[in-house]
Amino acid sequence: MPVSQAPPVSSLAAAPSDTLLPGSSKDMTEPWLGSFIAGLAGWTLDAFDFFLVVLALTAIGKDFGQSVPKMLAASWATLALRPVGAFLFGGISDRFGRRRPLIINLCVFSVVELATAFTHSYTQFIIVRALFGIVMGGQWGLGATLAMEKVPVRFRGLLSGLFQQGYAIGFLLAAAAYFTLFDRYGWRPLFFVGSIPALITAAFVAFRVTEPESWKQNHSESFRKLGRTLASHWKLFLYFTVFMMAMHMSSHGTQDMYPTFLEKDWGIIGKQKAALTAIGSVGAIIGGLSIGWISDRIGRRLAMRLAMLGALLAIPLWAFSHTLPMLVCGAVLMQFCVQGAWGVVPAHVVELSPDAVRGTLPSIGNQVGVVLSGSVAFIQALIAHSGKSYAAAMAMTAATVFCLAGFLTFAGHEHKSKQFGVREGK
Repeated sequence: MPVSQAPPVSSLAAAPSDTLLPGSSKDMTEPWLGSFIAGLAGWTLDAFDFFLVVLALTAIGKDFGQSVPKMLAASWATLALRPVGAFLFGGISDRFGRRRPLIINLCVFSVVELATAFTHSYTQFIIVRALFGIVMGGQWGLGATLAMEKVPVRFRGLLSGLFQQGYAIGFLLAAAAYFTLFDRYGWRPLFFVGSIPALITAAFVAFRVTEPESWKQNHSESFRKLGRTLASHWKLFLYFTVFMMAMHMSSHGTQDMYPTFLEKDWGIIGKQKAALTAIGSVGAIIGGLSIGWISDRIGRRLAMRLAMLGALLAIPLWAFSHTLPMLVCGAVLMQFCVQGAWGVVPAHVVELSPDAVRGTLPSIGNQVGVVLSGSVAFIQALIAHSGKSYAAAMAMTAATVFCLAGFLTFAGHEHKSKQFGVREGK
């Protein structure tokens, strides 16, 4: 059966059909660029903040008299509370619309940015980063839903790829801020940088962004009804959770330990290490756009499976190169494939989600999945410490999670080019 004509996800959940005939969606005639820019900006800012902490973690720990393992607890606090943010902001978006919770999220983000800069103890820092976890947990679902509901159907895959690479763009901006400001001013001014753009984006959403037609037609009249609708799609939620866990393992399994691999196996440290990691992010951006564009033509699942197959074949070059140029090529190719597959995800999960819970269902599934995926770097470290090289540890785990992600993609269904904005049941 052609991918573009895949059956509905009734085998995963009893989701009512809300698909229109081609060309009948009201959103096709509404302005979409502002909604897309707002979603992309919010996700980029979240990634920017997250990677600022990663880059400055040692310096922050030194100021607070804490070891790196203890400072990693701040990252854990952020990770652990992301599902809370997904549930909170996702539920509000399905009940009251996408705009208001996005504006609130961006304003809270601005406050958390400034609060991070002014923390003066380890305890304060942990609390602020936990609050950031709630903000970050809500942002991806809000931005992806708003953007994908409004963009033209024929470009949804391409723009999904661009949206998702806000994560890589955020890293590049964080690296630029770190290289520009850290040596001269220390880590605190880094967190001033994202505060004002967040407020500007919030004002932009307030004055230039409208609600999607699909939400107007199908939003829940009460949180009780929303809860019942969510419960009725529990099978789809479980699928989203496991699928997103595998996708996050693929991403984190190729990113989190890579700087350590460069240092331990190659002796590359400092700014050279950061530069090599940034080069991989460029490959990620190109991959997100390319595989997203391809998914508009051959289908979401097939595009993701091909990207995962490419990542599997790239493992020898990525992990076991013998020259620096080949190592760089391996890093670019790996991130092209992995983040290329990720670029399809926003469009894919939004298309699978029923109108009434599109803000909540994929958002919670994504954030619970990322929590479950958090063990992948720990597993890689255990394998490396057992006597294997970091290259072998990364190669073994990467091959496993690529196969898992490919299988789960194959096992699911898709609603490629689904049109939104019709009353369910009609």
